[in-house]
Amino acid sequence: MSEAYRMAIRRTGGPEEIEREPAPTAAPGPGEARLRHLAIGLNYIDTYHRSGLYPVTLPSGLGQEAAGIVEAVGEGVDHLRPGDRVAYAGGPLGAYATIRIIPASLLVRLPDAIHAETAAAAMLKGVTVDILVGRCARIEKGQTALVHAASGGVGSILVQWLKAIGARVIAHAGNDAKAAHARQLGADEALSCPFDALAGEVRSLTGGRGVDVVFDGVGAASWAASLASAGKLGLIVSFGNASGPAPAITPLQLGRAGSLFLTRPGVFDYLAEPEALRASAGRLFAMIESGKVRIEIGQRFLLADAAEAHRALEGRRTTGSTLLLP
Repeated sequence: MSEAYRMAIRRTGGPEEIEREPAPTAAPGPGEARLRHLAIGLNYIDTYHRSGLYPVTLPSGLGQEAAGIVEAVGEGVDHLRPGDRVAYAGGPLGAYATIRIIPASLLVRLPDAIHAETAAAAMLKGVTVDILVGRCARIEKGQTALVHAASGGVGSILVQWLKAIGARVIAHAGNDAKAAHARQLGADEALSCPFDALAGEVRSLTGGRGVDVVFDGVGAASWAASLASAGKLGLIVSFGNASGPAPAITPLQLGRAGSLFLTRPGVFDYLAEPEALRASAGRLFAMIESGKVRIEIGQRFLLADAAEAHRALEGRRTTGSTLLLP
């Protein structure tokens, strides 16, 4: 067997700070499991941990999403056994590894129909979408949503999920090709105009009313457009900072913009209990198995090339989900 290794950081900064180092292969302790990873999901939040936007204790592993095979379980673990195929989203940083030890309560068994690569590409993004749509926005059939970065990892799942529940989707992407991709995913309208023109386009498409919900994972660059695109009593779900954090806003500004609602969900607040994660994963797997949501893997990198994967993600050179392969 080749040497077990992980990709980690000893200080925050650019992709060049990601280093290879040996991974621990000890026996799992009580309540833990040791996994051999088959595929690892790359997410934008990984760049926040690496850069220091989201503080971490150094040195630190990276990554919160992967799929693999259970090699061993510790005392008290009775819902898993060696050989089980599992996936996870969340928990301690450290998914960028060939082998890792992790609390067994975080692991979800994979249905036979779900491939390990699909699970690694979908778990964190998919449960995020489940929470954004079903628990944050609670959007209903017939309502209209604006989705920023609609061709990205979360955005591409959001577009499909919203269409599956009967919402009207206005997608926005960074260029014409990505907008066309969003339309292929089912978006009713797909735009690629500059952010300063977006609200006008959205108002035109909605008879001047604006949208019921804005899903904004872009942050600073999209914030003004989000505020201006939401209709009266609309909701802005701000869930990411791809272009930097959104600017501060006062309650008075929300009132002047049409008595808007604003939420900034932390996904893991919604998944604090293992049962919540399993239920959310179950809804995700059901969407995938039904064919209503297709998980597109746009790029695959070797785990050892994690730094280059980060550069591609931050350089907006990716579509769909990106995997790191051990």
